[in-house]
Amino acid sequence: MKYRKLGNTDLKLSAVTFGSFAIGGWLWGGTEHNTAVEAIKASYDLGVTSIDTAPVYGMGISEKIVGEAIKDIPRDKVQILSKFGMRWDLAKGSLVFKSKDNSGKDVDIYKYAGKESIIKECEDSLKRLGTDYIDLYQLHWPDITTPIEETMEAVNLLIKQGKIRYAGVCNYNIEQLAEAEKYTNLVSNQVPYSMVLRDIEEKVVPYCIENGKGILAYSPLERGLLTGKMKPGYKFGEGDQRASMYFFKDENLRRTNEFLQKIKPIADAKGLTLGQLVILWTLEQPGISITLVGARNAQQAIQNAKATDASLTAEEIDIINRHLNQLVLIS
Repeated sequence: MKYRKLGNTDLKLSAVTFGSFAIGGWLWGGTEHNTAVEAIKASYDLGVTSIDTAPVYGMGISEKIVGEAIKDIPRDKVQILSKFGMRWDLAKGSLVFKSKDNSGKDVDIYKYAGKESIIKECEDSLKRLGTDYIDLYQLHWPDITTPIEETMEAVNLLIKQGKIRYAGVCNYNIEQLAEAEKYTNLVSNQVPYSMVLRDIEEKVVPYCIENGKGILAYSPLERGLLTGKMKPGYKFGEGDQRASMYFFKDENLRRTNEFLQKIKPIADAKGLTLGQLVILWTLEQPGISITLVGARNAQQAIQNAKATDASLTAEEIDIINRHLNQLVLIS
């Protein structure tokens, strides 16, 4: 495993970080607790020391699973990344959408990052995770109902209290990053980035490079699309949000798989799966600090972790980019 320093901090994260959205089960058709724990442990055994989670992933389930998986690991040997600002238990802020939890119960999800709410969220996360501090605490989504100054005031208090080490955000544009910087030292921005979703390259990446901010790329495999395992006609399980996403339309599956077949010789020559090759490509892109890659079982986790055993040459990256530039998906 390779490790990378995050922004202007002394925090070193594993280049492949375990993304725990899927193991929360919410919007992924449920979860299997013991299998998820085993996936995290298998990752750690191969050097994946960093785990990204959030309270809303399964309404606390993901954090509890993470806490159980790391309970026997020395705390200074693992980096916990969690989030705040999405409430399913408080009707305040802006309603994001109506959903169902893993038991099928209706829930309303709100974006809210008021000061008192953040303090409570942090305490709840610490309990679920079984720790007394979080290495990187991130605002999950921008909250248009709360001044950024108030949000960052709460974050600063938590840093002062030693409950979090560093502050980050997710899904921020450059104007929001600049505003937040007036009130705290943001060290990172977690944003969606993949071969088929590259809009951050225009503004966010240059801003973060110029200002020394780390970029945590989430969904680099585009929720499994870029593994090559999904074919036209693929059937998703009940409650799986991917069923309604344009990436997974039959025509887009066909076009994506045609592209993946064109770059497969590079993967084959290195003994890699297509997913591993995609992870490597992502890590080589300007400004990208780490990739957040999800896994629902130990086998997937092991494959993800082993991606960094190989490397790509400039020529190989150029070949991939030439094929990628010809891929157009239908929205």
